[in-house]
Amino acid sequence: MMRILVTLIALATALPCQAQSAPPRQLDGPPGGRSGPPADELTVTIGVAPVLSPVWMGSRDMALSIYPDLRLNYGDVLFASVPEGLGWNAVNTDGWRAGPLAKIRFGRDEEEGGSPFLIAGSSDALIGMGDVDATAEVGGFIEKRFGDRQQWRARVEVRRGFGGHEGVVGDGSLSYQTRFGRTIASFGPRATVASSDFMQTFFGIDDGQAARTGLARYDAKGGLLSYGVGGSAIHPLNRRSALTLFTSLERLGEQAADSPLVEERGRRTQFTIGLGYGFRFSL
Repeated sequence: MMRILVTLIALATALPCQAQSAPPRQLDGPPGGRSGPPADELTVTIGVAPVLSPVWMGSRDMALSIYPDLRLNYGDVLFASVPEGLGWNAVNTDGWRAGPLAKIRFGRDEEEGGSPFLIAGSSDALIGMGDVDATAEVGGFIEKRFGDRQQWRARVEVRRGFGGHEGVVGDGSLSYQTRFGRTIASFGPRATVASSDFMQTFFGIDDGQAARTGLARYDAKGGLLSYGVGGSAIHPLNRRSALTLFTSLERLGEQAADSPLVEERGRRTQFTIGLGYGFRFSL
């Protein structure tokens, strides 16, 4: 058991998460449906997900990236994946889940944008802004499922960055899950708030950046980073594999949208769409 846990943690800490969005859980169960895996079972999901999204957070240029998708679950206790990070369900009862959580946020390259898996599309809007290193974000989450069949889910995450940014990020979402035949669909609103350090890292413009880019100096304050809606549709192909269509439409908050970088070279409205395939097996 200890060897399995060590392997799980080692793999998970190498998993990146996209700066804006990433493929959601592809093999989720129906609301109030199947029970979780046995307490001592390691479940592995391997897949791939082409994603069309802005080149960088706030960009008006779109890019196509192909993300490898590796997900690990040890019973209903530990989980690790690209979008969910590495976490532990320290509390897991009566529809409540809570525990520690760690994620890695992609950095930003002034020449290539933000995705290390980009295969098509580019933007020259960041030239002169410098690079932002990848960031380890460590914190925790709390989640509540409710409704007659637990079809509603409310979730809040708070994480502190170490590396590329030293700020605090908070994510909140509410989603409703339902069925259309064999297809499982979920959708709902979401919002993200961030501290001034995070905002300044990605949207602020200091004297050096202003001189190199020709953009006006801008000091970004903390506040609402983005808000919008997201959804996914999961269609099982068989007992072990599924296709997932996922999308989101978001607007940047005022502190981000008022940055000259976004006003002159970007776009406040951000759209993402992707299609993922996943194959699951147990060890």
